[in-house]
Amino acid sequence: LMLTTYFGALDDNLETALALPVAGLHIDLVRGADQLDRVLANAPTGLVLSLGVIDGRNVWRTDLERLLAKLEPLLATNREIILAPSCSLLHTPIDLALERDVDSDVREWLAFAIQKIEELVVLARALNSGRAAVAAELAASTAAAQARRTSAKIHDPQVGARLAAVGTAMAARKSNFGRRRAVQIARLDLPAFPTTTIGSFPQTEEVRKVRAEHDKGRTSDADYERFLREETERAVRWQEEVGLDVLVHGEFERNDMVQYFGEQLAGFTFTKYAWVQSYGSRCVRPPILYGDVSRPTPMTVEWWRYAQGLTERPMKGMLTGPVTILNWSFVRDDITRERACRQIALAIRDEVV
Repeated sequence: LMLTTYFGALDDNLETALALPVAGLHIDLVRGADQLDRVLANAPTGLVLSLGVIDGRNVWRTDLERLLAKLEPLLATNREIILAPSCSLLHTPIDLALERDVDSDVREWLAFAIQKIEELVVLARALNSGRAAVAAELAASTAAAQARRTSAKIHDPQVGARLAAVGTAMAARKSNFGRRRAVQIARLDLPAFPTTTIGSFPQTEEVRKVRAEHDKGRTSDADYERFLREETERAVRWQEEVGLDVLVHGEFERNDMVQYFGEQLAGFTFTKYAWVQSYGSRCVRPPILYGDVSRPTPMTVEWWRYAQGLTERPMKGMLTGPVTILNWSFVRDDITRERACRQIALAIRDEVV
């Protein structure tokens, strides 16, 4: 019986785990790397240790030589050790070989489930037979890691400068709530209890069909935009008829609440076949956040302006927030999640102000 733990270190639960009547213990050394020394020092001699050294929750290629330097000292422990992904690979897409349209440089930095298993095999061969047995594979891994660290496609000095300039003043409103509330009341002229709805209307079978035809090149950009404008106007007129006070445009142009924005932000790339389970039977293709994020052009302004031009009533502008975009993406692992989220937040801020 192998007790499998993942998504973090055992910490205060380590003593309990080591006392259980099991043959082996799997630990996550991607999100709990610091626990290895403590586990080695306290694990019973006969306990098999499964080391989750390949990231099972993200899509980045492993720097195999750097990882080997950490694993090779374990050969002297004379323990029975198994190498494994950090967790189930259901969290990663299946095969990178299918993704022929991803930028060639970015593609070299990625590894999906099949490639992660291949990485495990290389590590095992290096430990069992020596590095010379997998010299070519190690060299390719090192070259990819070095290229990723220095690539101009990842590092944007302007984004770095903006982050460095963020201060407390940006979090302060220029006027107090009372003043803002008075302006809103005068400008919007809403009743005491206004009505509205969420931004997205149902993506009907017809909407999905036309989008698919456009994606395949069978519908022109002009015809596709004309269709979306007609759907938008239909949604606006219906809201007027039922008597809503603050309207939405329906978001028919958006293929997904995260993908739509990621496709227009620098620093993201997308796949065609990299489906993963979201929950239940729902599957998604998460964006891959590989570099510094910025907003080259407005993303939603024109659709909001068109919808507002159809009605005298206030039209909401809908933006997916930075935390949602971050959590629904495969996030780069060369910077902190906080820094990546702040980059997205600044890009979304540009859309607002």
